[in-house]
Amino acid sequence: MSYKSTDALMRHLRDSGIDISGSAQKRQLINTGYYHGYKGYRFFKNAGTRLPFTSYKEVYATIQYDTALKSLFYSKMMFIETAVKNIALEGILAKANSESIQAMYDNVVSGYRNAPANSTQEQKKRLQQNKLNLQNSIQSNLAYAYKKNNPKITHFYNNVGYSGVPIWALFEIMTMGDFGYLLSCLTYDVRDDISRRIGLNLACDTDRQLIYKYIYTLKDLRNAIAHNAVIFDTRFRNIDPSKAMKQCLEIEIGLPYVNFKTIGDYVLLMCYYLKLLKVPKTEIKSFVRSFEKITDEYRASVNPVVAAIVIHPDLASRMMILKNFI
Repeated sequence: MSYKSTDALMRHLRDSGIDISGSAQKRQLINTGYYHGYKGYRFFKNAGTRLPFTSYKEVYATIQYDTALKSLFYSKMMFIETAVKNIALEGILAKANSESIQAMYDNVVSGYRNAPANSTQEQKKRLQQNKLNLQNSIQSNLAYAYKKNNPKITHFYNNVGYSGVPIWALFEIMTMGDFGYLLSCLTYDVRDDISRRIGLNLACDTDRQLIYKYIYTLKDLRNAIAHNAVIFDTRFRNIDPSKAMKQCLEIEIGLPYVNFKTIGDYVLLMCYYLKLLKVPKTEIKSFVRSFEKITDEYRASVNPVVAAIVIHPDLASRMMILKNFI
């Protein structure tokens, strides 16, 4: 298989109906890459939906739009992850009445022994399996951190005075996905307590699952940002939102529907969390305005057919509802 030089790739793009020429666009193609850039951004959500670009300028504008969204979301995402972890940590420590990971397993994680009274044999076994999976993943996390000489963990193992790693140190090394899994393994009353500490609307969340399902939803976006994957078309989405996940945001924000099929819905969820976490209104509104500005600039830089595919027709009205909610 022969390899194509940048000039050959530019010729190939022109043959495909994409207007590209000059040293500036050649440099853009080199910097963003033909495979990461053009091939990654020429479709919307899946390869079957090709974006009708006519010029490389539009391709480059789409890459810049995606990059601007990642920059805008990154700090808010880190803030939400850290804040929710700390609130959950407080709830877990209070309930376990100890800093020990073993006490957490014994007192706040669901298993066969402390399954709800009306659980079937099968349900009890499933809870126990989840608990064992959790213990396994926590041990792996600790072993990996120790192997990598992570001072947050080695400090406890290499010190004669310590008997083990405390829960709070474990939280420092947990990924967002592992954190979500831990939340899903907690007993109902602990999930209820943490949900109330965060301030989630529990009217539609009888099983207290929102607390981890929203974390899983945000985790998909967070990981896409961290790995510089494409986010503008939510191709990273691998959840099917539950009824409660949709209802909670619809009721709280006042929306006609929520489905997480557009990037705007992720902005809604982030803003819902920022408001629950008592971030000043001005800061949240500024975040929404930045999102709108980036999107408007993108709309102006591509042909109307591309803009109509990428930007959902009711995005503006949804953002207006969101700003009223804030």
